[in-house]
Formats: sequence, C-alpha cells, structure tokens
Amino acid sequence: MKKNLLIVEDDAKIRKMLSIYFTDEGFNILEAETGQDAILIFKNENIDLVFLDIMLPEVDGLRVCEVLRENSDVPVIMLTAKSQEEDKLRGFEYGADEYVTKPFSLKVLAARANALMKRVDGTVSKSTNVVEYAGLKVNLSSGVVLVNNTQIVLTRKENDLLLLLIQNKGIILSKEQILDKVWGFEYDGDPRTVDTHIKRLREKLLDQKDLIQNVRSRGYCFALKNQESDETGSF
Repeated sequence: MKKNLLIVEDDAKIRKMLSIYFTDEGFNILEAETGQDAILIFKNENIDLVFLDIMLPEVDGLRVCEVLRENSDVPVIMLTAKSQEEDKLRGFEYGADEYVTKPFSLKVLAARANALMKRVDGTVSKSTNVVEYAGLKVNLSSGVVLVNNTQIVLTRKENDLLLLLIQNKGIILSKEQILDKVWGFEYDGDPRTVDTHIKRLREKLLDQKDLIQNVRSRGYCFALKNQESDETGSF
C-alpha cells in the first residue's frame, strides 16, 4: 500500500519536482502551498511523511511542525535554504526529525526519507516487553509511552532516543554513540542535536524526567541513580 507524502512548499517548481520524483519512488503525493493549507490537509488525510519548507506564507514551517506535533509523531523532514547549525537546532526544537538544506540532492532526500520510514515501520525495537520505571510505562514493541498513566506524544526521534536509553539502562552513552544509533552513521550534524532532543524528551516526561541523567562531559544515561523498579505488564 502506498504511503501518503505531504509536500509543503510555496515554490511551485520545487513542489512539482518533488512530486514527480517521489511519485516514481512509490509515494502517493499531496501538496500544500501554504502552512495553513498544510494544517488543513493534515487534519483531513492520513499522512505518513511530511516534507516541510520553513519559509512559508501565512504560517511558517516551524509553526506548522509545532501544530502537527500536538497530536502526531508523523515523520517530518524540514526543507530550507538556511544552513546554520542554530537554525537546524531550532527546527529540531519544534519537532522535526530530519533537516535537509537547499539546494539538495533528490537521491539524498530519498535516502533520508526511506531510512526514516523504515524506523517508523518498527525496525528500531525488537522487544515485546512492557517496562515500568516509577511513573513511566513503555511498551518496547509498539513504542506507546505513558507518564502517570497518561499517554504522551513523542516525535519519532524522541521515541527512538527513549528506547535506546532504556535498552541500555545503567550505561552511559556518549553523544556520538547516540547520534550513530538514532541518526545513523551518515549524519554529519552537530552533537548538540542530541542535547536539544533530550531536553524536549525530558520535558514531556514531566515528573519522571530525572530518569534520564546528564553525566557531565560523558553523555546520557537512563536511571543512573537506580531509581527504576523493573516490572512487566501489558497495555
């Protein structure tokens, strides 16, 4: 079954180029010229992947991404002419999964999209266990996360990060190790990307945020202070 790709881009030539290329890649294409159009389409269609330009009329791409993240973890790849690392980090803060700078190679963009879709299809976690740590409950198979019995919405990267940390609980992982495991060896971005995503993840974990520990100059660790009490269950 074809995946639905929403292309949000105000430049008609770029939108047409992406539409033709990714139709040939096997996607069903939906297009939006403005941020407001993108939000309306997303509310009415089942979208599997989003290419999102930052510089849009009416509502910019960052705000669109923020709205999508209010109730969805759909994979989002930001498309932008901006190339500074700070701009990329800002995009990640709003919930983007990947960041591609214009001008870009269609083959590279396709590789990023396909890698992201493979992670969405569940190749990250093989475990069927359900674990509990204090008020945090995680289904390692489905990726469903409950905090104090309330389900929270994580981006794909945040979910991958949490599962990686849990699966390596008690082990300090460097930022480089985390980048390799979650973003892949081909990722050449700033290690601060990890800090940005960890910050957002901890905020969403609310009063369970201290389960993720920042070990100065070394990296991050899950339940470093032995706060966890392993249990299994089902939900």
